[in-house]
Amino acid sequence: MLARFHPIVQEWFASHFEAPTDSQHAAWPRIADGDDVLLAAPTGSGKTFAAFLVCLDRLIRQAERGELEEGVQIVYVSPLKALSNDIERNLSTPLDELNELAKARGMGDLGIRVMTRTGDTPQHLRREMIKRPPHILVTTPESLYIVLTTKYGRGILTGVNTLIVDEIHTMLRDKRGCHLALTMARLDHVS
Repeated sequence: MLARFHPIVQEWFASHFEAPTDSQHAAWPRIADGDDVLLAAPTGSGKTFAAFLVCLDRLIRQAERGELEEGVQIVYVSPLKALSNDIERNLSTPLDELNELAKARGMGDLGIRVMTRTGDTPQHLRREMIKRPPHILVTTPESLYIVLTTKYGRGILTGVNTLIVDEIHTMLRDKRGCHLALTMARLDHVS
């Protein structure tokens, strides 16, 4: 499956991992084909990264063709603000490394941006997100709902093609799960 990825993604992956995990190997073709995927595997098996690597590959290919448009394409929803912040940090390093590989291969700066939007996000960053939206938005169910209630927020979400919901099992049995389902339907309608 790694052969389907862009050469710089393959190179980056090979420099960090021996081989894909079973869950990554099983999920990548389905995710790449645009299927809806529910990935259940033990903690530390690379579930979140399974989804993100396909998404990063798509963004890199768009950037290489000069077709990377402004606006959010990927929304990652986490049940916890702290996990959202961790995900942004954990994505920033691979993005920086992929960007350096792209520059070294003559592709130039990829320009792929990631931002977190939670209840703790300062106002100046919220304004920046509207003016210059990230390609990857990391958020919580409640913050995604709030973004969808504003004209500007809906405007940056019209190009979303991928939704990743992490730890969905923690939200299914309470009001947050119902709220998330409605928010997902609203996002689907906007995008």
